[in-house]
Formats: sequence, structure tokens, C-alpha cells
Amino acid sequence: MTISKGSKIKLDYEGKLENGEVFDSSTHGDHSHPLEFEVGSGKVIKGFDEAVIGMNEGEEKEFSIEPAEAYGERNEALKREVPKESVQVGRELEKGMTLVMQTPQGNVPVNILEVGDKTVTLDLNHPLAGKKLMFKIKVLEVNG
Repeated sequence: MTISKGSKIKLDYEGKLENGEVFDSSTHGDHSHPLEFEVGSGKVIKGFDEAVIGMNEGEEKEFSIEPAEAYGERNEALKREVPKESVQVGRELEKGMTLVMQTPQGNVPVNILEVGDKTVTLDLNHPLAGKKLMFKIKVLEVNG
């Protein structure tokens, strides 16, 4: 069955950055945790959604996604300086630390850029913003 918009699919994947660093994978050791989603439903990034259309069960593919079709370009306006006491994590704040903030849109990863005496500078860009992503996938199942 060929994948089209509305198909419910299951696939194994590995995502890498241009430098070869793996940022995510459905395989962990001997265990596989396939990604399942409905194509076109907005549950995965746009470029990934578009790359699977036309594939068939059992097919493998490698492709790359530019930042605009992934997590967008980095936006310098998304850097915020906030009072240190407003960031409660139960331990000492450190530059480079990643926190998860709850927002109306869901949980958002936030990177600490600087820690001052009274303020903390946060980067609200997604950690993969501005990065080209490379994927290797294998379609395991197609329904609908």
C-alpha cells in the first residue's frame, strides 16, 4: 500500500545533524520503538510528513530537511532575560543547561545561555532550530 495523506503509518527512523551526531532514533540498543502517526495530521515536522508520501511498506529512504521545513530558523528575538528567582529547578542553574517549560502549546525545551547574579538569559528557540536534519527511515506498516 502506498502512503498518502491520511495514511496511518509505523516506521523506524534515525535522525542526524550535518556533523553526523544522532539526535533521535526509534532504536535503542536491541529495542525498537517505531514512530506511528497519521500522514498530514501535523504530528511530525512538515518536511518529514512530506518525505513519506509515495513510499510503500518495507521501503527504506534517506532524506534531509532544511530548517524551514523542520523547526524553523533561529530567531534572536526568542532570547529572554528573566529574574533568576523565576526559574525554579531545584538545583544550581548552569550555562548550557536545558530546561522544559510548560506553555499553553505544550512542553518546550529551553536552553540557558547565561547565568548572572540576578538574571538568567534563556533561549526559547527549539534546540534543532536553524539546523538541517538528515533522516534514514524504514516503513514498517501502512494502513489506510
